[in-house]
Amino acid sequence: MLTLETPRLVLRRWREEDVAPMAAVNADPEVMRWIRDGSVRDRRQTRVGIQAWEREWESQGFGLFAVEIRATGELAGFTGLSVPEYLPEVLPAVEVGWRLGRSHWGQGLATEAAAAAVRFGFEERGLERIVSIAQVGNDASERIMTKLGMHPVRETVNPSGGRRVRVFELSSDLTTVGCREAES
Repeated sequence: MLTLETPRLVLRRWREEDVAPMAAVNADPEVMRWIRDGSVRDRRQTRVGIQAWEREWESQGFGLFAVEIRATGELAGFTGLSVPEYLPEVLPAVEVGWRLGRSHWGQGLATEAAAAAVRFGFEERGLERIVSIAQVGNDASERIMTKLGMHPVRETVNPSGGRRVRVFELSSDLTTVGCREAES
C-alpha cells in the first residue's frame, strides 16, 4: 500500500478508523469556511467522501492521502491529488488540495504534506502540470500555493457554489524550486 513520509508526517491511504477524526475536522465551521459553500459535513458525509477518495485512487492512480502525524499517529486531515471536475474550465487538470484540523494550522504541516503530494504527482505519476484552487480571500491557502512554487493563472467563479476562486499552477519543470521552498 502506498505511503509517503516527510519529516513530520505520514501520507497514506484511508482506514476505517479515520472516519471519526476526519468527521471532526469536517464538522468544524472554521475549517469548512473556504470549502464550497462553507457547509460542515457529518460522519455519514465524511464516510461517503472517504469512499469516493479511495475509488479515485483505484480509477486514477492518485487521490487524497490521509495525513498522519508521525510522532503521535493522530490523523491531521488530508492532502493529495484529484481531478477538479467542479471547475470544468480548468480541465484537463489535476489539483493538489489539503484540509487539516484547526489544531494543526500554522505549523507548516499543510505545506509539507502538499509538497510531498506534488512531488508524487510529478515524479511518480508523470504529471506535467498541477493546479490548486482557492476561494478569493483564503489567504492561508494562497500562501501555501506560493510556497509550493505555484503562480496564479486565473480568477473565475466556482459554478457549484457561486464563489470567486483563484487558480494557481505549477509545471513539472519548476518542481525542484517549489518543493525546495516548501521544505524550508
